[in-house]
Amino acid sequence: SKMPLLSVPKEVAVGTAMLGVAFVTGMLAGKRRALPHTRSLEGCALLKNSPLRQYLLDHSLREHPILKKLRQVMLMSLVIFLGVFTGYNALNMALVLPDNGRVIACDINEDYAKIGRPLWKEAGVEHKIDLRIKPAIQTLDELLASGEAETFDFAFIDADKESYNEYYEKCLRLIKKGGIIAIDNVFWNGKVLKPRKDDLAAQSIHHLNEKLLRDARVNISMLPVGDGVTLAFKL
Repeated sequence: SKMPLLSVPKEVAVGTAMLGVAFVTGMLAGKRRALPHTRSLEGCALLKNSPLRQYLLDHSLREHPILKKLRQVMLMSLVIFLGVFTGYNALNMALVLPDNGRVIACDINEDYAKIGRPLWKEAGVEHKIDLRIKPAIQTLDELLASGEAETFDFAFIDADKESYNEYYEKCLRLIKKGGIIAIDNVFWNGKVLKPRKDDLAAQSIHHLNEKLLRDARVNISMLPVGDGVTLAFKL
């Protein structure tokens, strides 16, 4: 027999949906870096591609079909990606957005995006992806200036690490209450444990991690997936 939607406790529905987002975000963050410069947290066997990792995934997610549907539609509107690379993540998100959904994809180099762009068209979702080749800060400022504050559902930050804090602050203004900001590479290959003075990227990420821990504007979950992904849920 089918379980009535209203019989699912709110806490369970929200919690399962958040786990679903965490799972999808983590998987995307890991897949998009299947290149020689891939970084992983040394010593964490479950974070690497292995049968045991897949076993973990296969045996850790249980959800009612209605909850699965909720997970699939909860991000269905406006999305920001800071750092496009080949466009894998942007394509993945565009595929589940409604026809009027929009992905703002930000990057300063179009070379890698050219690899994925023909596949956006082949998948029939090119019209949903607004690729902006310019500094991401400029794009975020333009969105804010055009009155789009608190209209986006999701933001994925994976651009230059030295600007992470500025990206986070601007995305927080653009994200609506209940929206999610996913921040990639929060482990920075373990360098955040003791950032060197000359490693500005590690220092920037570590400072943001410390800030997020105490930021009353969001609830957070730091996930040991790939090179570390933090999910910040705007309150």
